[in-house]
Amino acid sequence: MTQNECMTDPVRDYLREKGCGEHLVSGGFAGLVENWEKVVDTVERGYNLGLDDFLNDLDARQLLEEVLSVAVPEQIAQQLNRIQLADAKMKALLIPTEECLWGDEVAEEEGWTPEQNWWYFGIPRNAGEALQEDLNAA
Repeated sequence: MTQNECMTDPVRDYLREKGCGEHLVSGGFAGLVENWEKVVDTVERGYNLGLDDFLNDLDARQLLEEVLSVAVPEQIAQQLNRIQLADAKMKALLIPTEECLWGDEVAEEEGWTPEQNWWYFGIPRNAGEALQEDLNAA
């Protein structure tokens, strides 16, 4: 992609406006999808990090959701199958929770629901010790 194309990419523009790091901006929409796929693979292998890291990884999916509203149809068409596959895999790896992992107050402020923002309402079936300890302490 040329510099000019990067300048007019609505996803990259959105990421810049949100103050995302250059590694996210330069990766654009495809980079966000690839990042989500890596998170799902990590969860599948057994999530061995703590709650803060898990929430950060889930925020990556939220960011992906947000850019779906600004991406051009061609971008979405190129990535939609990958997103759907990763989402289906992740849903199978999570145990649904009634409460948002960020807390009910944050969920209410952000307008997150278990139906729309399901990634914030589940814990990995094979959560590692650090995540289990953090969840038990929360």
